[in-house]
Amino acid sequence: MTSVESAVRGALSHVKDPEIPVCSITDLGLVERVEVGDDAIAVTLLPTFVGCPALDVIREDAERAVLDVAQGRAVRVAYVFSPPWTTDRITEAGREALKSFGIAPAGSPTLVQLTARCPNCGSPATRIESDFGPTPCRSIRYCDSCRNPFEGFKPKHPEV
Repeated sequence: MTSVESAVRGALSHVKDPEIPVCSITDLGLVERVEVGDDAIAVTLLPTFVGCPALDVIREDAERAVLDVAQGRAVRVAYVFSPPWTTDRITEAGREALKSFGIAPAGSPTLVQLTARCPNCGSPATRIESDFGPTPCRSIRYCDSCRNPFEGFKPKHPEV
């Protein structure tokens, strides 16, 4: 990794998801690729889902952040849909930030995930209240232990 690429990745680590301001796009695993050339820098991002309403804002914020460290190079930020983004890409720091924000990150990869732990009390006694959360990638859950509702990312595969 060159010093410019390192600077680009560092700049991207300060770009926040506008819907989840406690997480950067690097913590959410949105940055797929950074390519640094003599005249241009290309950043490839993965959206959490195709219809995310924050895509334009994230792209503009990423372009602005990278321009600050581009050393005169042109900057291009684009989205690709393959490989698909999954919650497996969220870093540990991102998972902790999501919990602090009241969003249950999906668990570590398993064949079947039965529950999401409550971000407030840590109890596994939770259930889905509604598959429809504030954004298409999130659902509304409820903790039977502390009796608080919370949001969670939808799992990669439907829960059984």
